[in-house]
Amino acid sequence: MPRAGSDIASLATARTAALVAAGRNGLRVANLTTMTMHEAAAALFDKVWYPDRAVSSATLRALDHTGNYVAGAFLEERLVGASVGFFAADRSLHSHITAIAPEHQGLGIGYAVKQHQRAWALERDVDTITWTFDPLVRRNAYFNLHKLGASLTAYLPDFYGAMTDGVNAGDLSDRLSVCWLLSSPQAVAAAAGRVDEVDLSGLRAAGGHVRLDRVDGERPEPRQPVEPPWLVAVPEDIERLRRTEASLARAWRLGVRAALLEGLAQDLQITAISRDGWYVMEARE
Repeated sequence: MPRAGSDIASLATARTAALVAAGRNGLRVANLTTMTMHEAAAALFDKVWYPDRAVSSATLRALDHTGNYVAGAFLEERLVGASVGFFAADRSLHSHITAIAPEHQGLGIGYAVKQHQRAWALERDVDTITWTFDPLVRRNAYFNLHKLGASLTAYLPDFYGAMTDGVNAGDLSDRLSVCWLLSSPQAVAAAAGRVDEVDLSGLRAAGGHVRLDRVDGERPEPRQPVEPPWLVAVPEDIERLRRTEASLARAWRLGVRAALLEGLAQDLQITAISRDGWYVMEARE
């Protein structure tokens, strides 16, 4: 069935956004199609997610061969980012794992990879991408909600069970589920570089209530449930707390879990997160 004119225009815009995002940092984002490329990607996953072998080169080979998403970001000829996704039963794409070389993190490579993934999916008439992430890593929450224009749909306690990799070892593997509607107004605006910020002071003035507070910059402290919107704090640096104060990291894990699960059970939705780490939960419209 031929594409409608609006679909063709949307796809062209997505391709342009992907090229602009890559070009901004001198990157080339492309599908990984050879065993040499798959081995390089597997090595990068090892480097970021050590010591477990997150995805083997043989698995990457099989996923690519069967038409799934296996792509990488190159700086000159060096692989500095990689991402893998596979098709779900409903023909959405599930983005399973992404890695950015540690020395190149925070430079826009992840955004470029995601825009490439968006264009790749739209080329195949796929309009939804899903994935999960740790709700305590606030930069990832901000990236998903604001930089990409995705939505958070469910809280998944201890989703992967015990994990032994260098990032998650010793912590509960709670995750938030992400749904990225690729042609939504939010995704289109984000692809064009338009990012909505949270006016936290304005939200508080308009009746926003703290459900989980951040006391002395470190300690989580729950507040009595009140009418929405709710503000739920996350720690400033959960990775540091895992390494240096495991009991405090566990307190944050359980505190955020309780607050977000309670809000979702009351049919609130997570609509935003501020740059300084406050989730906003509002009543569904």
